[in-house]
Amino acid sequence: MDLSTSINISTITVFLEGLLSFFSPCVLPLLPVYIGYLSGGTVSVDKDGNRIYDRKKVLVNTIFFVIGISMAFLVLGLGMSAIGKFFSGNQIIFARVGGIIIVLLGLFQLGWLGESKLLNGTHRLPLNIEKMTMSPITAFVMGFVISFAWSPCVGPALSSVLILASSASSSVTGFALIGIYTLGYVIPFLLVGLFTTTLMDFFGKHRNIVKYTVKIGGVLLIIMGLLMFTGKMNSITSYLSTVSNQEVSTEETNAEKDTGEDIESSEDQDEDNSATESSEENTMAAVDFTLVDQYGETHSLLDYRGKIVFLNFWATWCPPCKAELPYIQELYEEYQAMEDPDVVFLGVTFPGNGDEQDIDGVTQFLEENGYTFPVLMDTEASLALPYYITAYPTTYLIDPDGNVLGYVPGGMTKDIMEDVIAQAKEASYTKLD
Repeated sequence: MDLSTSINISTITVFLEGLLSFFSPCVLPLLPVYIGYLSGGTVSVDKDGNRIYDRKKVLVNTIFFVIGISMAFLVLGLGMSAIGKFFSGNQIIFARVGGIIIVLLGLFQLGWLGESKLLNGTHRLPLNIEKMTMSPITAFVMGFVISFAWSPCVGPALSSVLILASSASSSVTGFALIGIYTLGYVIPFLLVGLFTTTLMDFFGKHRNIVKYTVKIGGVLLIIMGLLMFTGKMNSITSYLSTVSNQEVSTEETNAEKDTGEDIESSEDQDEDNSATESSEENTMAAVDFTLVDQYGETHSLLDYRGKIVFLNFWATWCPPCKAELPYIQELYEEYQAMEDPDVVFLGVTFPGNGDEQDIDGVTQFLEENGYTFPVLMDTEASLALPYYITAYPTTYLIDPDGNVLGYVPGGMTKDIMEDVIAQAKEASYTKLD
């Protein structure tokens, strides 16, 4: 599944969740009450007993009501984005746990897990809207307040979107997901504001649709959770973490500080190089190395300029490493079969360090398991500190210019590896453009 397909699936799913939240037991049956408030008491009854609403007033108040709903979801999103930043160092774990929670929310919405006091209850703010004169401001407050009345239907759907948003690759993506959910949720309200009398009659005759929309929403939640857990939604959750250039200090920088020498440049050079300097601030050059693999062949990072390098640090005693090594081997074979592969796969181990076996032991491990991709033997663990290796496995993606695109702490499935490589290619091609 490529990035565009993944994004389309997640966008459509989140939008449908918002739409189905409107057709739920907490919204649709109470729609006459909401419209009664939003009409400001201007509803009248004709000689045939039909209710007539002041369309202009209802529409204006509905717009502010919708803005109030959007602001409430934005506030909730701000809180979840903060949580997402807190867990950014464990993106894979958080995304998978979030996927499980979303599946459980879907099962709850289907009624298979009983009732929850948190999601099944109504949580109100201490405001009595009935005593307030209806106006655009009152409609805004009403929309904001009602949005916090989590119910058995909106609760699971909204919670799942907030979880997905919190594990998004950026705050912009997270808020975009919340915006898409909100759009699906508020569009029916806007339509009701435009065609109040007609739609109110329609919804009044088809209230039984609620029992079906709740079930459909539950199924969508389960699908969303499974996609998130398996990494199919990786274009949203982004397992590829970035490395800040501030984390690196080089000997050249220290030397400049010690000598105190000023670097002179002309005004023309400042103007010409401004774009380059800005770009360099956001990139981190990968630390070069020259190491020998299990076949006795020497590899240097400089040898692979022009290609993306998939650099995986692992250990023979590490269970997550053992789980993902077969996927690395499969991808290695697939790319080796290409005429001119644009991705290089390299493993790195630290023989004789810690609990790791010696070179012969690592080589035997590779032979016994049929792993043929190059594994570099760093007996002095010279790359452990420059690449911040504190846990296994850890994978780095290095672009064709020798800069670090990002890293993945923890094990990956093959699907996640493919998505991460796709992200690396997309980022590299964007730089070239």
